[in-house]
Amino acid sequence: MSHFDTTHWSVILEGRRGPEQGRAALAEICTTYRRPVFAYLRGRGYAPTDADDLTQEFFARFVERRWDQKADPERGRFRSYLLSALHHFLANELASQRAHKRGGDLQRVDLDDVAPSVAEAESPEQVFNRNWMLAVLEHAMRRLEHEARVQGKEAVFRRLADYLVEPPDAADYSQVAAELGMRVNTVAVCVHRLRQRLRELVREELARTVGDPADIEAELHALREIAGGHVLS
Repeated sequence: MSHFDTTHWSVILEGRRGPEQGRAALAEICTTYRRPVFAYLRGRGYAPTDADDLTQEFFARFVERRWDQKADPERGRFRSYLLSALHHFLANELASQRAHKRGGDLQRVDLDDVAPSVAEAESPEQVFNRNWMLAVLEHAMRRLEHEARVQGKEAVFRRLADYLVEPPDAADYSQVAAELGMRVNTVAVCVHRLRQRLRELVREELARTVGDPADIEAELHALREIAGGHVLS
């Protein structure tokens, strides 16, 4: 398994075979999905420092208590499972905070005392899902960059990366072609191939986070809605 493989159900199941595999799987969870968890906590009204502390505490408990052992691929998407675990964690944390408050030992700010940091129209769950999908897209982009580096095409990739999500216009192609010393048609072909490969990598990323292959299309649709309808179309 390469360094760029994201955490998915098969890795979770593999991690149950022994402590070494388990630690590797859990480390991937913490690295890949930290941002969605942090964004969710910010959406719940926590200040940045408190949200950061809670994010670290959540993943620390995930590792220490091996919550992955309770994860069941047959029950659906890993995204939903992690959000459910986060809800459970936060409910326990709030109960603990209230107990400390009564005893005069409140360690973190209560939600009622913190001003929300996101638009009220967007729920914490929506913030979590948006950041989850963006993390999937970014992870696929990193894999694509790694492939370009191996092929000795990293400079071309970096110059064209912006056009893999936002479609370029004719003027963009001409400018890039002049900078890279390439034909305009060649640049267009490179962008097309990179976009095609990015779609493949995104599907692979999503496939690793669902228990049922039929859910891949629904997750891909959700990603397009979040990142823009033209993305990966």
